[in-house]
Amino acid sequence: MNFEQFSELDLKFEERWENLTIANDFIFGKVFQDLSLCLELVQSILPELNIINISFPELQKSTKETFDTRGVRFDIYVRDDKDRIIDVEMQIANRDNIRRRTRAYHSIIDLDAMNTSKVKKYDDMPDVIVIFICNFDLFKLGRYKYTFKNVCIEEHKLQLDDGASTIFLNTLGEYGDISENLRAFLRLLRGETSSNSFVERIEQRLFESKQNYKWRQEYMLSKFELNDIYEEALDRGRAEGIAQGRVEGIAQGRVEGIAQGRVEGIAQGRVESTLRAISFMRENGLSQEQIERFKNAQGILENF
Repeated sequence: MNFEQFSELDLKFEERWENLTIANDFIFGKVFQDLSLCLELVQSILPELNIINISFPELQKSTKETFDTRGVRFDIYVRDDKDRIIDVEMQIANRDNIRRRTRAYHSIIDLDAMNTSKVKKYDDMPDVIVIFICNFDLFKLGRYKYTFKNVCIEEHKLQLDDGASTIFLNTLGEYGDISENLRAFLRLLRGETSSNSFVERIEQRLFESKQNYKWRQEYMLSKFELNDIYEEALDRGRAEGIAQGRVEGIAQGRVEGIAQGRVEGIAQGRVESTLRAISFMRENGLSQEQIERFKNAQGILENF
C-alpha cells in the first residue's frame, strides 16, 4: 500500500471514527471503562440487586487473551460487591444465533472463574449475569427487558437456582418496569437524546473518548488488520478454489465439454473459495458476527 492509498484510508477511518455512536461495541466498551458510569449502568439494569460497587478484575485481561482466538471478546466484564460476575454485550445486528451464543458466554465465564483461587469447589462458583443490549426486539413482544433463568418445565415456580441469569435489553421496547436511567439509555442507543443526567454524562464521555488518540489508532489498526485478513482469505480461497474447480472441470468431459467444465469448475471453485475464506477467518480469530458481515458483503446467502 503506497502513501496516497494509506492517507485515503486514514481519512475514511477518521470519518468513520467521528461518526461512531455509543451503539458501536468498540466505543461502547471504551466509554464504560469509566468505573462510575459503568456502575450506574449495571445499577440501572439490575436495581433489585442493590449493587454498591464494581471492579474490573485483572482476570478480564487473561480471559480476553485466552478466548479472543475463538471470537469472544467481552464488552463489559465486572465483578460487583457480592462477587457476582456481570457481562454486558452490545449487539447491533440481529443474528439468529444469539440465543445459543449466550451459552458460550456463560460457559467461558464459568470455566475462567473455576481457574481462579476463589473457586475451590462448585459451591464457590459465582453468580453470572450475561446481558445483551440489542438494537432490535429479539422476542417481538415489545418489552424493554427480558430476563431468563432456569426453571422446571413441570413446575414453573420451581427454579434451578444455579446462579446463571441471561438478560436481553431491547432498545425498541415500549413497556416494562425499568428505571428511568435505563429507559433514557435505551432511547439514546436508538438515536434519541434527553436531559437525563446519566445520558448527558455518557454523551460527554463519548465525546472525550473520541479525543483519545490511542483509542482512535487502536480502532483504525483493528480495521486495517480485519481488511488484511479479508483480502488474504479471499485471495487464497479464490486461487485455490478456482484452480481446483478448473482441474475437476477439465477432467470431467471430452474436448467439446472442456469449456462447460471450466465454467462449472469456476463456479464450484467460488463456493470452495468462500468456504476456505470463512475457515481462514475463523482460524484467525474473527467473530461469527464479523464473518456474517463478510458473507453479506459478498452476497452470500447460504448458511456455511
